[in-house]
Amino acid sequence: DARRSRQEKAKEAAKEKPLPRRRPLMSKPVDDVYLTWLYRRPSYGLEQAVGMLKRFQELDFTHPKQFVYINVFLDMALQKKKKVDPFSSGVALPHRFTDEVNKVLVFTENEQEAEVAREHGAAIVGGVELVKWILEDEIQADFYVAVPAIIPKLIPLRNKLRKKYPSTKRNSLGSDIPRMVQFFRECHEYSVEDESVIKTRIARLDMPTEHIIANLKTIIQDICTFKPSNFDPIVQRLVIRSSTSEGLLLNLDGILPQVEKAEEKEEEDAADEDQQKPVQESVST
Repeated sequence: DARRSRQEKAKEAAKEKPLPRRRPLMSKPVDDVYLTWLYRRPSYGLEQAVGMLKRFQELDFTHPKQFVYINVFLDMALQKKKKVDPFSSGVALPHRFTDEVNKVLVFTENEQEAEVAREHGAAIVGGVELVKWILEDEIQADFYVAVPAIIPKLIPLRNKLRKKYPSTKRNSLGSDIPRMVQFFRECHEYSVEDESVIKTRIARLDMPTEHIIANLKTIIQDICTFKPSNFDPIVQRLVIRSSTSEGLLLNLDGILPQVEKAEEKEEEDAADEDQQKPVQESVST
């Protein structure tokens, strides 16, 4: 009882004690050595940040061909309590940074289509006989592609493959087998982790700066398609780093698609047209 009373008194004293005033965050440090929590985290332009990563590598004598990564922090909120479901996607990067190719499985029962799929690099080609082996984990692939004729026979795989189940939305269901196989063999895959974060590599550090920037913008533009443009941007924060460097916070200006500005232009053009109509009518009368 005495211990409980002491604990209760300590809690009451803690409640009555005013919280310490925290200094407002300053913009830029004056000295080389400073308390980081007193200052806002600096953000950098994309080209400047890539240059800094290259400079870090030179100063630290680390491997020049190390990977470059981005951490994308997302705002998944929609109307009221609705949210964007965690997603995964594949995108064709303008500048490939690895010779690795993905393992693609093609579902078809047409012998000519099967031959075309093999010629274009499909790792596994087959029909309904593959369903049992996939369910038993005897066959696995990075991507699964199918022609429309066989899709009703693949329903048992829907729960097994989940997001990798062939669908038109993912461009993995169609009749153009060469295009689908080539895309999925070379595409770069990323996915949402912990409900609101994407961590993926985008390039190698020894690549030209403009190539690294082009790859980053391609991935960001693909991410932005998963949330309607009339909501707040899905990308809230973006951090770039190499395998051995610290993360650099990026300024999002010029990186996110300029959807809002385009909409504002259309509204302005419509307003200009409305203003010109009465003038034209008065002239015609």
